[in-house]
Amino acid sequence: MKAWEIQESFGISHLVQVERPDPTPGPYEVVVKMTAMSLNYRDLMMVTGRYNPRQPLPLVPLSDGVGEVISVGAEVTQVQPGDRVAGCFFEHWTCGKPSREALKSSQGGPADGMLMTHKIIHENGVVHVPAYLSDEEAATLPCAAVTAWNALFTEGNLRPGETVLCLGTGGVSVFAAQLALAVGARPIVTSSSDEKLTKLQALGISAGDCINYRNTPDWEESVLSLTDGVGVDHILEVGGAGTLEKSLACVRFGGNIYQIGILAGVTKDMSVIPILRNRVRVQGIYVGDRQSFDAMNAGIAQTKIQPVIDRVFDFEEAPEAFTHIEAAAHVGKICIRV
Repeated sequence: MKAWEIQESFGISHLVQVERPDPTPGPYEVVVKMTAMSLNYRDLMMVTGRYNPRQPLPLVPLSDGVGEVISVGAEVTQVQPGDRVAGCFFEHWTCGKPSREALKSSQGGPADGMLMTHKIIHENGVVHVPAYLSDEEAATLPCAAVTAWNALFTEGNLRPGETVLCLGTGGVSVFAAQLALAVGARPIVTSSSDEKLTKLQALGISAGDCINYRNTPDWEESVLSLTDGVGVDHILEVGGAGTLEKSLACVRFGGNIYQIGILAGVTKDMSVIPILRNRVRVQGIYVGDRQSFDAMNAGIAQTKIQPVIDRVFDFEEAPEAFTHIEAAAHVGKICIRV
């Protein structure tokens, strides 16, 4: 089998394709012949050493992938050969509150990830994916889609008519906007590019609810104006320290901010008074469990949400896929086809 590894040092240029022995499943494991993967910004950070500089190497990157089960261990009961499945972001977080040990089972770091032609996974760490999705579309789900679902529904109890602020046009934000539209909520989206915002309007987002934050640096004031000064109910906060202060300025009294990403930084001096004064709930989101993944799959199968894919690379072009996500010119997800 083939795999891409970060070997002796971090960096996209240090990705090396290697041959590994063909895997044999243990009693509760399955072997998945991978057909497609997708990239997240976390994967780029892992490959470049910014996510965890102490990550042991070599490492096979990528948390998201889908494929066909080709063999199973003697005790496996949940899947069978021929099933199409996706790997869960956390192989051993099935439901409820996670343990520290379960959180160590995240694919693509610290555990080897999906950027290989065959992958061994515990049967608890795979889910069946909606039949109407292509392999590439299904491969976009494990991290970005589950994160958006977990924020808006598991934690946020999103309701029709509520407002959802989606920062940027990456995978989590685009999925959040699609999920909001699917239940009759109102997404408001920001981007650095009018071209990207135009692509989002094709999903059904109102042009008036699209804000170019380069042209409108005080975008939080525009958000307040769009909500008649009330503020938004839910904010998918993927920016981190660089945008949290602005998010606090445009969330409604008693609203929800889901802290997901760190695209705009990890540290900043700021006041916590808005959190206290406005009774804002700031909830950290770290993807989600298998139960959330299954629930989300049922939801998107019912509403026929179509994941937004920016570009698909071949397996041999994996380094180019990382360069593409690094350029931050994409809308939605970047995929790799085996």
